[in-house]
Amino acid sequence: MKDYDDSIAFLGQWGRFQQVVFFLLTASILPNGYGVFSVVFFADTPSHHCLVPDVNLTQDWLNAIIPIEVVNGKQQLSRCSRFRLDVVRNLSAQGFIPGRDVNITDLEQEGCVDGWNYSRDIYQSTIVSEFDLVCRDQWKQPLTSTMFFLATLVGSFFSGQLSDRFGRKPVFFTTMAVQTIFTFGQIFSPSWMVFIILYFMTGLGQTSNYLSAFVLGNEILTGHVRVLFSSLGVCLGFAIGYMMLPLFTYFLRDWKSLVLAMSLPGLLYIPLWWFIPESPRWLLSQGRVEEAETTLRKAAKMNKVKAPSVIFEDYSVHADATKTHPKEQHNVFSLLRTKNIRNLTVILCLVWFTLNTGYIGLSLNTSQLHANPYISCFLSAAVEVPAYTSSWLALRYVPRRLSVFCILLIGGVSLYFIQLVPESLSELSVALEMLGKFVITTGTSLIYVYTAELYPTALRNTATGTCTAVGRVGSSIAPFLLQLSGYFKYLPYIVMGTLAVVSAFATLLLPESFGRPLPQTIQQMHKRESIKCPFIRRREHSKPTVLFESRLRLSKTLLE
Repeated sequence: MKDYDDSIAFLGQWGRFQQVVFFLLTASILPNGYGVFSVVFFADTPSHHCLVPDVNLTQDWLNAIIPIEVVNGKQQLSRCSRFRLDVVRNLSAQGFIPGRDVNITDLEQEGCVDGWNYSRDIYQSTIVSEFDLVCRDQWKQPLTSTMFFLATLVGSFFSGQLSDRFGRKPVFFTTMAVQTIFTFGQIFSPSWMVFIILYFMTGLGQTSNYLSAFVLGNEILTGHVRVLFSSLGVCLGFAIGYMMLPLFTYFLRDWKSLVLAMSLPGLLYIPLWWFIPESPRWLLSQGRVEEAETTLRKAAKMNKVKAPSVIFEDYSVHADATKTHPKEQHNVFSLLRTKNIRNLTVILCLVWFTLNTGYIGLSLNTSQLHANPYISCFLSAAVEVPAYTSSWLALRYVPRRLSVFCILLIGGVSLYFIQLVPESLSELSVALEMLGKFVITTGTSLIYVYTAELYPTALRNTATGTCTAVGRVGSSIAPFLLQLSGYFKYLPYIVMGTLAVVSAFATLLLPESFGRPLPQTIQQMHKRESIKCPFIRRREHSKPTVLFESRLRLSKTLLE
């Protein structure tokens, strides 16, 4: 069977068709960039204390009715209690002065039965002030973030299978609509319970949209352009959206205005349906050769090149066989069916788990870099731009396995070294943490491409979705991992560093995919380099391997 990349070589790699697909899919990632970490702002907890109703208290008692507490060595007003209002009202009416006539520490306290008074120094409102997610309901605030990450986990798991079954394009636009509609619906939430249900659905659409856009572009584009899209296009689209978030939140201090601003851009993507085609690779995997050729003839017209009379001549027999015999449907269990695929999936899941845990953990921890949350958010986003650029360069010139190994090893070592830095050199600790964020961000970009290159078309989206789902488990536990610093300040860094080092050496067992065409079938995948320990030499039949390797190198030479 003729290789797919060879069959569509007449299109070129960077014509008008590829440019349209590249930039439109990249633009579709922007809402994901500012949507993932928007919870940092609209679910932030403003300073607050018990509300004191107007009951004709003297100014002295108004100033004294909220108890003083010591938190982390600093005095502040109590957030969840006040002195009993009826007692204070009687003492105020009798003319007693607190601290002189009355020892206020002896007064009985009560909860915030009349609600809370929230500071508006930074935000006009958040969902915390809207639904009073404080004191006894404080657990609801972190659960809001957890629900979103759980939604991304579920979306990653199922979107891949839906996309493999129904097509890349329908799932891409359906999940984009889900993301937009449910984000807009959050504005009208009458309660916190309704809000998290809508927020959960938003998370489902958001991660599914991102994953579908990545796979769609990865299958339509070829050669160096595909690498550019996978490493820079998608990731820079996310980073730019991320950097736009502090700009939005600086001017929109009310959480409903912020959510509205994040939902409206989704309407701009409706016309993309007529410009973004279905993946020809997926159509071929379903035996729909005529539709794949029709798509590529339209692309040839856009690129002003002439398409051959028959583009996929060798696929005709395969298509007829597909119509005659029922096509085997693949699902997540196909990733565990054979030893080769099973080992590959387990190692990749470990790497994805490590990278996502480190990325989310370090991203959340960078909020401690500066007292201003807008500056902290921008710094966290800005470091991703050089990271994604480095990822593109690595994908362009460095073998995949070596790149992932070095990234994980450098990230793990830098996190280990933080505990050795004296407290007087806090800038060095920040530099090491940002180095860890830099290399791990580079790895999160690179691992998408590496995973997609290792699996055949029939399993590619399912495999990517499954690995992403496992990575989302790491994202979900990352906030709780940071809480370990209460037991030992550097324990979170030690855990993340250990995961990174273990995963680094596990990648040495992965096959190499650098400079090789994407496998179309499971059989082609099995013909590739087997997973083996690089430190154990085995006797192999060298001649067939050399012939196969030579054929791959020849294909690469012809494409370039």
